[in-house]
Amino acid sequence: MRRALAVFGLLAILLPAAACAQQVTVFAASSLQNAFEDVARLYQQQTGRAPRLSFAASSVLARQIEQGAPAAIFASADEQWMDYLQTRQLIVADTRRALLGNRLVLVVPAANPVRAELKPGFDLAALLGADGRWVTGDPTNVPVGRYAQQALTALGAWAAAEKRLVRAENVRVALAFVERGEAAAGVVYETDAAVTPKVRVAGVFPADSHAPIVYPVAIIAGHDSPSARELLRYLQGAEAAAVFRKYGFSVR
Repeated sequence: MRRALAVFGLLAILLPAAACAQQVTVFAASSLQNAFEDVARLYQQQTGRAPRLSFAASSVLARQIEQGAPAAIFASADEQWMDYLQTRQLIVADTRRALLGNRLVLVVPAANPVRAELKPGFDLAALLGADGRWVTGDPTNVPVGRYAQQALTALGAWAAAEKRLVRAENVRVALAFVERGEAAAGVVYETDAAVTPKVRVAGVFPADSHAPIVYPVAIIAGHDSPSARELLRYLQGAEAAAVFRKYGFSVR
């Protein structure tokens, strides 16, 4: 009897540990949050396994991975931060895929009816008013900010715009500034603008004004496993694609 109880006790310790070992941690760009949460729920319904999700700016996540954070899958909002990890041999290179695409938009608080024609000569100052400021991710390290700088530079508006920029730590923080009316305008992804009724799209930046917005995904070196590969396949499958399209992403 004692022996049976001892075996039972050992199993009680080992089984939760085994279940935990199957859980896959996903580090994903902030703009992916709503879509990835929905995909994760579908995946759990089908497999009984719930991925652990962590969202932040791609730059923050890539550096955390570099420092040893236990992520198994990384989904970046640009190629540059995935390149950063790949050059350091921190991803499983043959698992890297371009998963999604997006568009860059100018948003304003929902009550503002303004429309902006985003073309060369665009006058951001006129849209902001005398004291207004605009917000996007910090262009020095946040993908949406880099895209915004590229687009405004192409339109000849960056030099003036930079002086009135609020630099946010990620795209969802930038979106919140506009939602609360703390910024007169913001540059975010089209999919971010779609998740809240508190902002409206005033204009869409021309696709050729900035680098293509691509979300690559890959397994992290040292965390490759059948569970990680299964989830990565699911992210690239038809059911996940339907969710991504619902949120406005283009599926690669």
